[in-house]
Amino acid sequence: MDPLFFSGYILVQLLSLSSNSLVNLMNYKYFLFALLLQFSVFLSVAQKKQYPIAALAFYNLENFFNPEDNPETNDDDFTPNGSHRYTEAIFKQKAHNMAEVLAQLGTEHTPDGAALIGVCEVEDDRALKVLLQQTELKQRKYRFIRIEGPDRRGINVALIYNPRYFKTITAKSIGINLKYAGGGYTRDVLLVQGILQGDTVFVLVNHWPSRSGGEAASAPKRAVAAAVNREAVDQILKQNKNAKIILMGDFNDDPVNESVAEVLGATGSREKAIQYNRLYNPWNKLYAQGIGTLSHNDKWNLFDQIILSPAWISGKSGNWQFYQARVFDKDFLKNSFGKYKGFPHRSYSGNKWINGYSDHFPTIVYIIKDAPLQNENE
Repeated sequence: MDPLFFSGYILVQLLSLSSNSLVNLMNYKYFLFALLLQFSVFLSVAQKKQYPIAALAFYNLENFFNPEDNPETNDDDFTPNGSHRYTEAIFKQKAHNMAEVLAQLGTEHTPDGAALIGVCEVEDDRALKVLLQQTELKQRKYRFIRIEGPDRRGINVALIYNPRYFKTITAKSIGINLKYAGGGYTRDVLLVQGILQGDTVFVLVNHWPSRSGGEAASAPKRAVAAAVNREAVDQILKQNKNAKIILMGDFNDDPVNESVAEVLGATGSREKAIQYNRLYNPWNKLYAQGIGTLSHNDKWNLFDQIILSPAWISGKSGNWQFYQARVFDKDFLKNSFGKYKGFPHRSYSGNKWINGYSDHFPTIVYIIKDAPLQNENE
């Protein structure tokens, strides 16, 4: 029986009793006590019903290089003799700091942490292997997928996953040709297909071109990156209109910028996403509230986003559905004093190592199964 119905039934019956009946009812006080105690236990059990929940996260690791020089890339600054004096000791401390953050992502709702973590600004496999062998992460036995891209500095995107919850099927990189948008090189998109606890999902990990040279001048490059993602999404949806797609990354644009809102076609409205088969962006409302993942010129930006295909918000029972989005901005990730108090505590100040984390905060999306719950951000 539904607990609310049950409590209402008891109340109606008590109110319908005459005064004499109430007097007689006092003789049954022990019976009533036992009945109400039984109901309270029943209500408590009903309220504590647990639903499966999983976390998807993204984090810009900010210049997580292997200190060994790669002669094929421009990584000289982050070598022992480079401008940042990036020694093996600093590299290992950086790995420890990153692991400290990754280990906490998602633990608000699930003790095993995030099932999937997209990362960017990581140089190579060695950096990732050292990261995942840190004490904070080792017991989870995370694995990773990284495909070398054409970025001149040698930084790439990767997908870290917990094999207990995610099984890979295929992985490939998708190039972004900037020839007609000013030229240059940028990171490839990493596309991974896999099984996330029973659901087939497609994950696209991104790091779009920066705003170097100015936001307006560099906007065409991010529009190209958005178009590449849009084409990949359309190809997947053409095969299955109910495909579950996750786009995550540092887009170097906010949810309201043209590359995200128009070219990619991501909307912050659940209704529009479902009605017009658009991508759903849960970060619009947080951005409108002044919440961000990085700061520039005392202004918050929300570049780090996790965007979902409509199937994640369709409300179909028995499947994983979107629950809520969070910026992971714990106090230990922030500067605690000075001009930049409250902003991300990054690894370097200029060329000086300051034992921080990243110039970005991570982002998390929680998904939930079988629960009649809607987005907590709504």
